[in-house]
Amino acid sequence: MLAGMRTVLLLHGFTHTGASWEPVGAALAGRYRVLAPDIRGHGTAGDVEPVALEAVLDDISTATDGPFTLGGYSMGGRIALHAALALGPARVQRLVLVGASPGLADPAERAERVVADEALAARVERMTIAHFADEWATTTPVLAGQPASVLAAVRADRLRNRPAGLARALRGLGTGALPSLWDRLGELAMPVTLIVGGRDGKFQAIAEEMAGSIGAAEVAVIDGAGHAVHLEAPGAVAATILRKS
Repeated sequence: MLAGMRTVLLLHGFTHTGASWEPVGAALAGRYRVLAPDIRGHGTAGDVEPVALEAVLDDISTATDGPFTLGGYSMGGRIALHAALALGPARVQRLVLVGASPGLADPAERAERVVADEALAARVERMTIAHFADEWATTTPVLAGQPASVLAAVRADRLRNRPAGLARALRGLGTGALPSLWDRLGELAMPVTLIVGGRDGKFQAIAEEMAGSIGAAEVAVIDGAGHAVHLEAPGAVAATILRKS
């Protein structure tokens, strides 16, 4: 690593691995030291336990010394929010969220999601990873419209996982399992960039609402991209990170 080079740590979404960030990492190379670990329950960390928020936050804290930029997509973005609040601006100097939300604010809705995630986890455990990868790609509304090249790359990435690990991730890190952070967004003391795709109306609305509660926040809309902006437009995501460097 070059002396003085800054570090960016990137967290993947559910069913992905750190490899999903490789195109963004390649575009940041030379300007950042890029870390993209597999989150517990996924990829090479598929058998690491416990799959729980506090353990994952410890993994993030010890992944690098000193301050860093923290980014995350979807589930990884939700975890990144928790990490930014836990570690503070002395460690997390900047937060970059891609298609992410602070969770479910309504306790009843969260309780329903816990039940739904448990049911899905039980189903996943009975599937092959190939079966689950194909089903997830075709039944998750926010993933609709991805280009064929992205679909192929994402499927290959999902096949790096194992059903048991993904089931543990649903139970320990799913949307229902993690507490809502909507009422804590004002505590974020570092600059925050919220990246969303132009085709992702649901998360554009979420990003705009989040930005209204964060002291130093910007919303960056990437035209033509859907929910997984870093997969569909990695160059634009990297450029957004570099623009604020």
